[in-house]
Amino acid sequence: MGRFTDELRAAADFIWRAQHRHPFVRGLGDGTLDVDRFRFFVRQDYLFLIEYARLLALGTARAPDLATMTTFAELTRAILATEMDLHRSYADEFGITAADLEAETVAPTTRAYTDFLVRTASTGDFTELVAALLPCMWGYHEVACELAAQGPSPEPRYARWVDMYVSEEFAELAVWCRSLTDRLAFGLPPATLDRMRDAFLTSSRYELAFWQMAWDQERWPA
Repeated sequence: MGRFTDELRAAADFIWRAQHRHPFVRGLGDGTLDVDRFRFFVRQDYLFLIEYARLLALGTARAPDLATMTTFAELTRAILATEMDLHRSYADEFGITAADLEAETVAPTTRAYTDFLVRTASTGDFTELVAALLPCMWGYHEVACELAAQGPSPEPRYARWVDMYVSEEFAELAVWCRSLTDRLAFGLPPATLDRMRDAFLTSSRYELAFWQMAWDQERWPA
């Protein structure tokens, strides 16, 4: 019997392939991405991380067993206590101060994506929470692996981004989230699997939309 996550990946293949082809992603790999677009991405990604931590905290509260609860709690702490400091340090390399990050306005796509994640984590089944989380981990790792296979980016700051998400540590997170999704899906009724599939596909679409948002440097019309 195949893995449920393989079914999810197959269902989202057209979305994930669009991510790999996106000019923002290609520009990271070949170093041609306009730095202003990347600065915008970094600022919005910081705001995303704040809500991502809320998603993980809700995962801690709703986890069905102590081991899963512990992992979610450790991830929440890692985001709040470590990764956001690293993000601020990385942003500084692009001339983005901590004050700039805190003052940034949440773009429409960032707002929609994070609202979807937090709402799913709050009101959906725990299985839907995990399915919605999976593209955030697995998708970034897959994108980074494909870029790394093409050789290091000529832009050292972009190469560092690729290295971060191709790392063994991040790969382990993607493996953990896939394994958790498969374990939770085992033996579930079709209606629950459909909700998990919908959550996975929606997050995948938002991942693609996030690249486009950064490419367009999306702002509210008023």
